[in-house]
Amino acid sequence: MQFSRSQAALRAASQPRPLVFSSRVRSFPSQRPTQTQRFLLSTESGANLSPPPPPKPSKWRTAVKVANRTFWLSMLAGIGSFYYVTKKDRTPGPQLPHDPEKKTIVVLGSGWGATSFLNTLDTTDYNVVVISPRNYFLFTPLLPSVAVGTLSPRSILQPTRYVTRHKTRTVEVIEAEAQSVDPVNKTVSFVDNSDIQGTVSSTTIPYDYLVYAVGAETQTFGIPGVTEHACFMKELNDAEKMQRRFLDCLESAAFPGQSEDEIERLLHMVVVGGGPTGVELSGELHDFLEEDLKSWYPELAGKIKITLVEALPSVLPMFSKRLIDYTMSTFKESKIDILTQTMVKEVKERSVLLAMPDKSIVDMPCGMVVWAAGNRGRKVTQDLMAQLAGAQTNKRGITIDEYMEMKGSNGSIFAIGDCTSSAHAPTAQVAQQQGSYLARAFAQRVKRDRLVDQVADLERSAAMSLHEDDRKKVLAEAEAAKRQLAKFKIRPFSYSHQGTLAYIGSDKAIADLPFLNGSFASGGLLTYYFWRSAYISTLFSLRNRTLVATDWLRTKIFGRDVSRE
Repeated sequence: MQFSRSQAALRAASQPRPLVFSSRVRSFPSQRPTQTQRFLLSTESGANLSPPPPPKPSKWRTAVKVANRTFWLSMLAGIGSFYYVTKKDRTPGPQLPHDPEKKTIVVLGSGWGATSFLNTLDTTDYNVVVISPRNYFLFTPLLPSVAVGTLSPRSILQPTRYVTRHKTRTVEVIEAEAQSVDPVNKTVSFVDNSDIQGTVSSTTIPYDYLVYAVGAETQTFGIPGVTEHACFMKELNDAEKMQRRFLDCLESAAFPGQSEDEIERLLHMVVVGGGPTGVELSGELHDFLEEDLKSWYPELAGKIKITLVEALPSVLPMFSKRLIDYTMSTFKESKIDILTQTMVKEVKERSVLLAMPDKSIVDMPCGMVVWAAGNRGRKVTQDLMAQLAGAQTNKRGITIDEYMEMKGSNGSIFAIGDCTSSAHAPTAQVAQQQGSYLARAFAQRVKRDRLVDQVADLERSAAMSLHEDDRKKVLAEAEAAKRQLAKFKIRPFSYSHQGTLAYIGSDKAIADLPFLNGSFASGGLLTYYFWRSAYISTLFSLRNRTLVATDWLRTKIFGRDVSRE
């Protein structure tokens, strides 16, 4: 009997018990009641029948949610704006055709001055023709970066047709080289100098106004061997040629069996010219050495030598003495030799002949010479000046007045940029402001011409009027138009200096900026970032800004390419 009771107890214990729900909440002394339990207890006691308020979210969580939503909304808006702008740039709309009743402006060149002029000009009132041996604009301040592979060549090119296709009226673009200008008959003759030519390779066209912006070519000062053996830093092919030759020197130095003297010669790079181009190129070469060549050419990197040669007492004469000293100290830390008051006498195939400050002549072996020592006028410019020899007496360039008009041209030729000789330095900043000013001046000329035509029409109407009252009324309108015409004046050009920038290598730059009535000089890492942002903002299109920024990021992550084409 005892055994059966135990079995029954075991069977009862093993069977599941039914769940019993009770409205009464049991409390345990070791456990605090939850919020729901407290609500049920208060309901039984009849205290408060409303549900408890939900817990308030913390301020931190709210701020994170707002920031998260703002970030994604900003991201979507940025992507949408970027897509809209790029789509608009790639699909220019229809343009007005050439109007034979409008005056024709012929623009020679596609550099800083010409491109700035085209960007600003309102083509509604003019027919415009652009003639240039290259069909693109080159952002020359970043050319040293292309020479060492920091930037790809296409990143600093802007097709001229990108500018002209977004104008109101059709602008004709002709890839050709101007051969001569006839200021008497107002014509321009040009030839097609490309590799592939059609049946017509030269022609002549008339103009009403000529915007002369052909720039300048590299000045060699008649020094023997410069043209034959030195690399220039003026055009895009110059930068590409320098890059190939520099890498060629490295590979030749790595060739088995080379003597130590020959390796030292091949790895010695000489940069002639202490202006911004020469200084920036020296800095870029140093960055290439430190950031890339030490990894891929460890046996040669320590033997590479960079020498900067300048005929003046100091480099960067347009900067303040403080920045010049900072640049020289930075170059000394970077082991870049600076030879000031040193003249180049001859550039040989395997060396450069230098006249040192102590009047001694040194034959310095080197593998490459880069020439960045000034500009001179092109032959077409010299020929044009010779036709107006009475007014053009300055051999440095075309003499212009304060309205950019070429003296002696009777108001039909306007010259801007490096081809001119004025009170301002031949820099990209000056040429850009001259181009913008001239475009605005042409808009003012349209208004002036309209007033002249209005006066002539009113006087003609007054002469043909039969009634005295009508004639007096028309003459009064003509006098009012004459008074308005007498007050009409085109303002002269006024240059506004925006500062001078230069990159000196090692992620350092210098800046001499106008500030109040003086100037603000700075140098270092923060100035380097300012230098980059200033150049990004100066680029003409979103395409160029995107490509340059992407190249800088690519170089930072993957380094420069050391392959030689």
